[in-house]
Amino acid sequence: MELVDKDLLSIQQTRLLLKKAKEAQMKLAQMNQSEIDCICEAIKDAAMRNLEKLAKLAYEETGFGKTEDKVIKNYFASKVVYDSIKDLKTVGIVSTDETKKMYEVAVPVGVVAALIPSTNPTSTAIYKALICIKAGNSIVFSPHPTAKNCIIETIKVLKEAAVAAGMPADCMGCVTEISMAGTNELLKNKNTSLILATGGEAMVAAAYSSGNPALGVGPGNGPAFIEKSADIPRAIKLIIDSQTFDNGVICASEQSIIIEKESEQEVTRELVKQGCYMLTPAEKERLEKIMLTPKMTMNPRIVGKTAPYIAEMAGIKVPENTKILIGLENRVGHNFPFSREKLCPVLAYFIEDNWTKACERSIEVLNNEGAGHTMIIHSNNEEIIREFSLRKPVSRLLVNTSGSLGGIGATTNLLPALTLGCGAVGGSATSDNISSVNLLNLRRVAYGVKELDEIRASIECDCKNNQVKKTVSDTELDRAVENKLDRVTDLIFEKLINQLNI
Repeated sequence: MELVDKDLLSIQQTRLLLKKAKEAQMKLAQMNQSEIDCICEAIKDAAMRNLEKLAKLAYEETGFGKTEDKVIKNYFASKVVYDSIKDLKTVGIVSTDETKKMYEVAVPVGVVAALIPSTNPTSTAIYKALICIKAGNSIVFSPHPTAKNCIIETIKVLKEAAVAAGMPADCMGCVTEISMAGTNELLKNKNTSLILATGGEAMVAAAYSSGNPALGVGPGNGPAFIEKSADIPRAIKLIIDSQTFDNGVICASEQSIIIEKESEQEVTRELVKQGCYMLTPAEKERLEKIMLTPKMTMNPRIVGKTAPYIAEMAGIKVPENTKILIGLENRVGHNFPFSREKLCPVLAYFIEDNWTKACERSIEVLNNEGAGHTMIIHSNNEEIIREFSLRKPVSRLLVNTSGSLGGIGATTNLLPALTLGCGAVGGSATSDNISSVNLLNLRRVAYGVKELDEIRASIECDCKNNQVKKTVSDTELDRAVENKLDRVTDLIFEKLINQLNI
């Protein structure tokens, strides 16, 4: 039996998909705004018709999260994202400034390589398809191997609807022969115009080192600070809602709670009252042993699982209705799992002397992992909220809302997105919630408004004015010195007369 080299097969398929995507994109770029918008509406409608089907496929294949919450994420990625971009101008002249005699023309970037994670597979595929096509780009998807089938089915559903609405067929492609070699080819191929990377830290690093332009995200590790002026019961509810939504797989979800010492009793009591389980030191130690792999990376076996399931893995007995496992922590670092990103209903619990110490602790947590991503603060003290906004190394500071849904723009007025930029501090090219505006370039058309002779004349005039100002300034200084000397002379003379009793 002849063996097939899977790497070569994957590379060849990737090259062919990119070549066809580039040719198809040239046709897409000739379409008008109405035609593009019609295709995007068809993509949205197809996703809406298949919300539950795709959610079930994602859960069954990955085992992450909850089907009912994945339905909500699919709805968010289709209807909410579509509504946020449907009126956006992305074709032809998109803005005009008659006063400055300028206008801007939207230019698609070309072929977008879209890396899709296993944590939010179907929703991320829907979201990226919409924002790419809206900007006039073709897109080639690279599924995570553990979510391959549900992603392929999602793209099939979207593509059929888009083609029926007029999209050139090869504007949407998907790698089905998945390998590291094929992914590497996708990232580095000359026909790849831009990489839109959502996934693990190593994958995002590979995207940025590919030699092609990339928009990627870093890990989320958002701390939630409950300041003493907060509505504590509501703050706890929002944190629980966030961490139990799809079992915490959204990267903006809370990964730790930070409080002030004087609030400890009330916060702890409320956590227990609302269904959280406070781990003993021995239980926390047992849980730590399964939270990381031998390579000190996040253990995928706990990602998106329920609190009771994770507790059972660690040999810990908890009530069946336990919502979150909480471990008291006072250390931050690569070797301390509770201080890192976990993507499941497990939270670190930091107790600090006051809000300034809590502020310092949150910065420490973020700088260890999650810089540039998201932080949450529950407070009714605007001065403290402002202080946090000025100092925290994050691109999103969410106030009195849940991390997971607030960060993606579902419970806030942030731009709806499932790829969240982390800015320069997080090693990202942007701090935006990524949308169609990030996937096109602007060609600026600028009319001449002055000539070289006018520039020279302006320089000469400014130089003369500065010289006059300098002369006036020097004259004023001389007068001041003269007046000072006269005054000193008068004082000396007056003193001399007094001494002589004249």
